[in-house]
Amino acid sequence: MTDNPFTSHAAVDAGVARVTLAGELDWDSTAAVEEAVAACLVRRPTILCLDLTGVHFCDCSGLTALFTVRNSVLRAGVELRVVGVGTQLARLLSLIGADGVLTEGNTSLDPEPTHRTDAAALSPESRLRDLPA
Repeated sequence: MTDNPFTSHAAVDAGVARVTLAGELDWDSTAAVEEAVAACLVRRPTILCLDLTGVHFCDCSGLTALFTVRNSVLRAGVELRVVGVGTQLARLLSLIGADGVLTEGNTSLDPEPTHRTDAAALSPESRLRDLPA
């Protein structure tokens, strides 16, 4: 059991849904994230704000849940706004080349991809050099 258990809070008011997450976003918490968003989508909001300010850790399971939620929201025709992406999650997104997928602010279903043609920027060795010691 962790000192800071995962919590989620969902509310819909005047067509705007807000899902606030806090704690560790990992295998144990992914179902709660997906359930909170699904409960909001049933109410047919026009905007869903996903507040990640309180998320201090995210692993690959949590990242998968965020991508699943993103796709569900956008397929429902709801505008997704993501706020509070912390440094750990931002770093994880950057490492997998998905830094534009959960950007703060508006998110569309087909974000314009960022193409990197610099071979050195794509090599695993160059990524390792960028890691802090």
